[in-house]
Amino acid sequence: MIKFAETVVNGLAMGSVYALIALGFVVIFKASGVMNFAHGSLLLFGGYVVARLHDGIGFIPAVLVGAALAAALAGLVQLLAARGLRGAEVHTLTILTIGVDVLLNTELNRRVGADYLTMGDPWGAEVMRFGGITVADARIAGIAVAVAVIGAFFAAFRWSRWGLSMRAAAADPEAAPLMGIRLERVRLIAWCVAGALAAVAAVFLAAFPAPGLDRTTSQIALTAFPAAILGGMDSAVGALVGSLVIGLTTAMAAGYQGQLSALGSGIPDVAPYLVMVLVLLVRPNGLFGSKELTRV
Repeated sequence: MIKFAETVVNGLAMGSVYALIALGFVVIFKASGVMNFAHGSLLLFGGYVVARLHDGIGFIPAVLVGAALAAALAGLVQLLAARGLRGAEVHTLTILTIGVDVLLNTELNRRVGADYLTMGDPWGAEVMRFGGITVADARIAGIAVAVAVIGAFFAAFRWSRWGLSMRAAAADPEAAPLMGIRLERVRLIAWCVAGALAAVAAVFLAAFPAPGLDRTTSQIALTAFPAAILGGMDSAVGALVGSLVIGLTTAMAAGYQGQLSALGSGIPDVAPYLVMVLVLLVRPNGLFGSKELTRV
């Protein structure tokens, strides 16, 4: 029972971090209709900045700078895409993000090398024990920070002018400009928000019990991608629910891998995609995705 409780807590912690990444996928998709496959490299970039700066300026300032630079880089990608491919189809922009991801990852992999970079977080390898359950302090901090950041995101999405503009643009991108909404500004802010969320997520992905930030950290974004698909690519709430489901699924598959040995040693890596496929067979638009209606 203790093992089950620890697995659930760890799954919720990882799901909370996945939610930061999945929200980035969703907010870009809602604003511009693009699936941003460069999200993993933006995550690695933000984490790399934090790892390099924390010794000199401190952990919290490094996180703020990393989030700001990741947001700026994401905004730059959007600006270059918007200007260079004006009028291009959405699938063309999606393919462009794959190229951006390759370029960024190649350079970041060269800089990171084979080392594990520490994030300088104040939790270190400390653990918390309660009721016989042992949980890393970094996991608890990840849940707390994710709740605060996601809460701020939903508040801005609900009550800010940007949130109202984005909801209007997502509902009817043709009518929104006629109402005075500047679509390019809405999309630019969406990309910047996604980049900042990815940088914050990188801090907790590389924290204990992980050994640190390395070249493969960007691949974890691929685990959050099924969470966004599972919840529905146009639903922020769906991204949150899907992330918790994927986090719990991954933790359960890893925690009980011995009992699942008949399914193979790589079941924790496959489990998120298996859950995604099973859900999409029943609900093709995801758990909270809206159905597209076509008038003829």
